[in-house]
Amino acid sequence: MQSTLADTAAILSLNVGQPIVVEHKNKDVRTAIYKHPVLHHAFLSKLNFEGDGQADLEHHGGTDKAVCVYPIEHYAYWESELGAQLSPGAFGENLTTKGMLESQLCIGDIFRLGDAIVQVSQPRQPCFKLSIKFNMPTLPLLVQTTGFTGYYFRVLQEGFVPNQAELTLIERHPDASLTVSFANRIMHMDKQNNEGIDQLLANSALSASWRKTFTKRKAGQLTDSSARLNGK
Repeated sequence: MQSTLADTAAILSLNVGQPIVVEHKNKDVRTAIYKHPVLHHAFLSKLNFEGDGQADLEHHGGTDKAVCVYPIEHYAYWESELGAQLSPGAFGENLTTKGMLESQLCIGDIFRLGDAIVQVSQPRQPCFKLSIKFNMPTLPLLVQTTGFTGYYFRVLQEGFVPNQAELTLIERHPDASLTVSFANRIMHMDKQNNEGIDQLLANSALSASWRKTFTKRKAGQLTDSSARLNGK
């Protein structure tokens, strides 16, 4: 069920990080999931924040996934699950927010962020690198099944963003049912819901990668075994 979205939401932390190499199961894994807060403003381009990077450009980054967002409201749950206190950027997000949950946001909602303008494009899909960071193999699937995934912005207008900016709502998508939570449910839980798939495919703001997955699923070309838990 969709809950009310306020006209503004707080950015508690703006986080960036460059790819590094970590060891996992005796192999080197390149990842950019380790983010640190920016203490000043940062320029946001069509691809990412100044100082940020992605390790796996096949599955992460690009114009549809320029900014990864995660709500601070989920942190208490994960701190209980992980038995550890979490700092902003813990889930590899660029923006740690307050007041913008998956159930409140629609694919296609548009916001002002400092001098930039951004649009919700898709839910975030967690990858195995989360399990590496927190040494919890089941974490990516748990993130997926809880629906506490976060989401991505595409950048409609580039600009400088203060490290403690606000997100100001400019335009809501006209179909209020197409929330990030709804997209997560159709992608991961209610996979044979062709009506829901059609609703999402009719939304021009949906990212190209999710559009491709839903199109293949509807055509019967995608099996559960071909799905991949991927993310920032």
